[in-house]
Amino acid sequence: MARLFTTVALLAVLSGGFCGETGFLQRAGVAFSNRQYRSVLTVNNGEQFGNWTWPEMCPDEFFAVGFSVRVESNQYGTDDTALNGIRLVCAKAEDRSFLYTVESHTGYFGDWSQPQYCPSGVLTSFQIRVEPHQGLFGDDTTVNNIKFRCSSNPTLEAPGMDWGEYGHWSEECSGGGICGIETKMEEYQYALDDSTLNDVRFHCCAKPQQ
Repeated sequence: MARLFTTVALLAVLSGGFCGETGFLQRAGVAFSNRQYRSVLTVNNGEQFGNWTWPEMCPDEFFAVGFSVRVESNQYGTDDTALNGIRLVCAKAEDRSFLYTVESHTGYFGDWSQPQYCPSGVLTSFQIRVEPHQGLFGDDTTVNNIKFRCSSNPTLEAPGMDWGEYGHWSEECSGGGICGIETKMEEYQYALDDSTLNDVRFHCCAKPQQ
């Protein structure tokens, strides 16, 4: 019996999902990247390093209901990178028994946080905390943290770092919700100053007509 349980657990890991408190979680990747969206939510305080990478989209009729982040903690005198990645958790309506994740390109440092979820509804807008460019000999961390607003009103803040300031909120995704993500990422700098995540934008999809 123990051997059978181990085999089943291994198959679950290899399939890319697991059964948790909220439901079965599956990585979507770029499988749904051709999904049509209504608009793109942006902010104006992102930083300059790196390039925009590929979009990842929730499946049709799925919307982001939660998120987690990859954060490198304070390195105390060595190279800090702060926020390295953002992972959206997508659900269909209020059914959270089967979930997909999308994250676009992420950095290589730090650990993923536990997901945070809207108590109901979907993610509809965001703001990011950014440390501005520190100059030629400074340590750039760029994006340090992120907040999301839910359609049910709560604001969720990631467990990121504290350098820099929050900018303005993005526009609201009214009549729908966030359904995809695209990141601006500086690639690994090979012993030079890494800044990793520099900016992010989210795709906004309309809810299906009843």
